[in-house]
Amino acid sequence: MVQFSRASVTAVLGPTNTGKTHLAVERLMAHSSGMMGFPLRLLAREIYDRVVAVKGPAEVALITGEEKIAPPGARWFLCTAESMPISGTRSGRPADGLADRDFAFVALDEAQLATDPERGHIFTDRMLRARGREETMILGSAPLAPMVRALLPEAEIISRPRFSTLSYAGAKKLSRLPPRSAVVAFSAEEVYAVAEMLRRFRGGAAVVMGALSPSTRNAQVQMFMNGGVDYLVATDAIGMGLNLDVTHVAFASLRKFDGRRSRRLTVSEMAQIAGRAGRHHRDGTFGSLGAEDGDSIFRPDEIEAIENHTFPKIEQLYWRDGDPPADSIDALIDALEAKPDRPGLMAAPQAIDLAVLKAMADDPLVRDRVRSSVQVRRLWDVCGLPDFQKLGADHHARMVSRLWRFRSEGDGHIPRDWFAQAVARLDNVQGDVDTLAGRIAAARTWSYIAHRPDWLASPAEMAERTRILEEKLSDALHAALTQRFVDRRTSVLLRDIGRKNEHLPVEIGADGAVQVDGETLGQLDGFRFRVDPLARGGDRKLLLAAAERRLGKMLTVKAEELIAAPDGEFALLAEPGAEPGVAWRDEKIATFYPGAGLLTPEIRLDKAVAGLGQDVANRVLSRLQEWMKTQHERHLAPLIQIAQQATLAETPGVVRALFIQLAEAGGIVARTDLDDALNLLDKDQRQVVRKAGFTIGVLDIFNPALLKPGAALWRLVLIAVARGKPMLPVPPAGSVVLNLTDRLDQMGAARAGYRSFGDTQVRIDMVERIARGGHESIARNERYDAASPFIVSLGLSERQFNHIMRNAGFRPVAARPQAAATEERVAAEVGDPVTASEDAAVTPQADDGVAAGSVPEADMAAEAVDAPEPAPANGDVVVADGVAQGANWAFRGRYKPRERQVTGDRQDRHQNAGRKGKGPQGRSGRPGQDQSNNGNRPPVSRNRDQGRPSHSERQPDRPAGGGAFAGLAALLGRDE
Repeated sequence: MVQFSRASVTAVLGPTNTGKTHLAVERLMAHSSGMMGFPLRLLAREIYDRVVAVKGPAEVALITGEEKIAPPGARWFLCTAESMPISGTRSGRPADGLADRDFAFVALDEAQLATDPERGHIFTDRMLRARGREETMILGSAPLAPMVRALLPEAEIISRPRFSTLSYAGAKKLSRLPPRSAVVAFSAEEVYAVAEMLRRFRGGAAVVMGALSPSTRNAQVQMFMNGGVDYLVATDAIGMGLNLDVTHVAFASLRKFDGRRSRRLTVSEMAQIAGRAGRHHRDGTFGSLGAEDGDSIFRPDEIEAIENHTFPKIEQLYWRDGDPPADSIDALIDALEAKPDRPGLMAAPQAIDLAVLKAMADDPLVRDRVRSSVQVRRLWDVCGLPDFQKLGADHHARMVSRLWRFRSEGDGHIPRDWFAQAVARLDNVQGDVDTLAGRIAAARTWSYIAHRPDWLASPAEMAERTRILEEKLSDALHAALTQRFVDRRTSVLLRDIGRKNEHLPVEIGADGAVQVDGETLGQLDGFRFRVDPLARGGDRKLLLAAAERRLGKMLTVKAEELIAAPDGEFALLAEPGAEPGVAWRDEKIATFYPGAGLLTPEIRLDKAVAGLGQDVANRVLSRLQEWMKTQHERHLAPLIQIAQQATLAETPGVVRALFIQLAEAGGIVARTDLDDALNLLDKDQRQVVRKAGFTIGVLDIFNPALLKPGAALWRLVLIAVARGKPMLPVPPAGSVVLNLTDRLDQMGAARAGYRSFGDTQVRIDMVERIARGGHESIARNERYDAASPFIVSLGLSERQFNHIMRNAGFRPVAARPQAAATEERVAAEVGDPVTASEDAAVTPQADDGVAAGSVPEADMAAEAVDAPEPAPANGDVVVADGVAQGANWAFRGRYKPRERQVTGDRQDRHQNAGRKGKGPQGRSGRPGQDQSNNGNRPPVSRNRDQGRPSHSERQPDRPAGGGAFAGLAALLGRDE
């Protein structure tokens, strides 16, 4: 442990404005030499200027981490606590080349900072080890007295009362702050925003913050002290002993970010800042800024403690060996991690310099090079580089490692060119606030390096470069903050605080820009005010609050425009992956949520609209419901119709059940999903469905009107809302055939009324037309393949066409020579110039297989309401292993066409065709079918050379070639 000096020590303790610092400065100048340590370089600079005014610049030195003014004959030193040269320092790290100086007087200001987790061990070490030859003075707050008695029993404690009274003045609006007030904020943005408010109200304000260079800060303070402005805006730096002529201190907030978390100020911190009010015998006041409630208001116990200067006693201080041995790296680390053996002291948390040292110790190269105590001290000296940039331990460790490599090689100097290039890269005043602040932090790093006595070959030259650079960047930062936060736009903040009844001249441009006196505050998108994206922190909240109060009447007028707007100004929002809603003039105002049914979704207004009041919100909601009803009547009339019919008593029950299922599905359902319901319908009931506009197709049941673009969009929206799912992509309007590979695109197309065949999607009404074309071609004994004009017009390939035909219940038939000959004979009889080389023939053969997508056997007896006439051939046919070029198709006979009233020759053909089906009585059960052989087809010889009766022999009452089905029967080689 450190052996304490027995020199005379005096502890001057008390609250702010007790004259402690003034007393110490007077004692300093009364001695032949002296040194004072301060918590901030700004405070050190302030006292330096005072002493220089008395002693002259040649007699006074200023030593801080980033600044060093040390004339050869200087006798009085003003320093930061970390830079105080202490006699007898073994490691040499804080001595800065001045460790052997012997001062008659030594003082440490703000000693209560020994309780700070980050820097506390520095102040504890200076309390224990910094001694003057003739007098030592420790300055601090009254709660430090118990620790002074415990650690320095020989010290004389002098308590000094406050010269003036400090009292609580309550919360004050910014417009009512008295002159000579200081507003304390805890961020640069907040500091400059408040300063601009004061500029608009009171003509201006001075600004003091740690990011400014000393010259900029001094100019600001001088402006305030000379009466150029009556207000000062500062960070909590003014609480650390900066002596200013302030009568009232207003806290813009009582919370701060301490580097680890956002927390409320302690009572001692509040008192330290509030104590800046009232100089010498002039009383001072303190309070908060703004409203009378909230987190920024002082609590009664805090007010009492600050006014009576009664604070909790300090019972422990942070400690770390301030002069560790440098025999080896391990010995140095052990000393720095050693725990104090004296009551009242506790081990300091691991600081970044120790963390970097331990990381360096793991490097084999460091172990190899650091062998002597000189090298250990040099390594520890480099590890003491402050982390000004706050980019993290890893980044800082890499920087320290590079510096140490330079320091451990050659003459131990950092290369001049490398240092100069690093400084030159920062010489750029362009950029935003964050960029400039980062450059200033980096400049402070190089300034610190330049002021080390033996790190550079020419430290004085580089120190001057870094000084000029830091001031240049500080001025640029000041200008950037002024431009960004201290322009006329910020005046809205000051006019809004405490002036709720004042009517600001708010204007809304055609593009939605909100302006006050010609200055843009933000953007009004629909009913939502968006703050200018350049505004940050507290400014954003104030701007939003101002907009809510000032724009209320204008938004109400806007709502009246919405209520009276025509339908054309509203639009359905249906972005893929988003929640569907309603927009008015391209801005979203409402969102859909699941309702009682598919056609009745719930409409919820956005908060910005709902916040206009219950009466206005209800009227807006009624207008949107009216618009939605109109849209439904326009695009979804078939759904509305079947939904209404499903509620009528005269509608048959089975039809009502079918309509309910169709309505819930959005009017388009795969036929296989409604087989059971369809089987229950008789002919008249199917007629009811057909009159409602619905097609009972081969693969789907649908209403063509629901396939239109508008109807498809609304259907996708309503289905997504009802299922609580994001919106699916809507197919391009008017598309008939799509080639989609993305799964979501395919799902959206399926719900819009497309059926997938591999990666090809075909609109279901076109699929039905393709199927009808197959029936009609078979009935007319015409070839039907991918080369057919209609198929070509759709742009379908042969493979796609074949895929659709199989799914529609057709089967390919391959040509054979005998069949081709028969085809030629039949073609000649009917006068149709068709040759076997152009069309295919088929041979009857049973095939029990079902093509992909065909309808199950249970639907064989169902009536296809919209199937074409006359009926297709119903016999089983041979299916080729593959679909050959030019193959024809035969229907599988899964459905019957609807029956029609026909007469004469057409009736004969109709009945003749009916005898070729399958059904319950025979294979089709159709009227007029030959029921012999138990209703089965007469046996047919499989011998291809065996002759068949001619068409006239089989139907003597019909002329040869008397109809398409007659020709088709001959083509199929059937025996009746």
